[in-house]
Amino acid sequence: MTQVVLFNVFNGLIVGAFYALMALGLSLILNLSGVINFAHGGFLALGAYLAYTLIPYIGFWGALIVAPLLTAALGLVIERLLIRPLYGGDPLYGLLLTFGLAYIFEDATRFIWGAQSLPFQVPASLTTSLSSQFFFVTGYRVFMIAIVVAAVGGLFAVLNYTRLGMRIRAGTRDLDTVSTLGVNVRVLRSLNFGIGIYMAGLAGVLAAGLLGLSPTLGASLIMPSFVAIIVGGLGSLLGTLLGGLLIGVASGLAAVYFPSATEAVIYVMMGLVLLIRPRGLLGEEGRLH
Repeated sequence: MTQVVLFNVFNGLIVGAFYALMALGLSLILNLSGVINFAHGGFLALGAYLAYTLIPYIGFWGALIVAPLLTAALGLVIERLLIRPLYGGDPLYGLLLTFGLAYIFEDATRFIWGAQSLPFQVPASLTTSLSSQFFFVTGYRVFMIAIVVAAVGGLFAVLNYTRLGMRIRAGTRDLDTVSTLGVNVRVLRSLNFGIGIYMAGLAGVLAAGLLGLSPTLGASLIMPSFVAIIVGGLGSLLGTLLGGLLIGVASGLAAVYFPSATEAVIYVMMGLVLLIRPRGLLGEEGRLH
């Protein structure tokens, strides 16, 4: 029984890392631009499918680097053409636009790559188990956690120690003042959007290696990612990270004792947090940390 619990908790931690990586990108875009990006899951799936297409030419390692960058580049184009004109308007317009984009992405992946699930090949060296007792601890799972830790650490380093990051953090508190000080707010929003989409593309490549490829890959991860933001607290990236990991582990534990409630427990946790602490676990200040 102990091994079963550890297995599900570890799997929950893995899934929670996907939620956290997606939610961090969502939170970046929401905090600075005020856009609730429902198309984030579509970008995740796109990153996974781009990696699948690139692997025969540049290998897994090359695809891991290039696919998220290409996804971010497409995100910049979409931000410039479709989302930028909506800044400063009713947030509902951005919500409806990205909601429609999510369906466009899903249908586009079906049209280009087919509606059937596809296998996603990872290097054989990462598929072996690292422990005979804990068979579920594979090289790929450990590698995935390491990549997520590096990506999150890199994001926090950029936000805290670079000029771009400091401007993004300042913009989330008072964008008008940042603009008055001479910062090009349009460029700042675009770069911030690109970083958020890059996180989605990276999460897509990593998720495909564990969950496989399907057009609904992003749709299955988008709502828990929003829940992670709410549980962690709006405006807090640290809270978003914590929220993603918590709901992942909670879902894993529920799979042991209440298998039919693995999804419901996520929303129950959100409801409890909202009842006890409406601003989320770390969202009391409503800004980046």
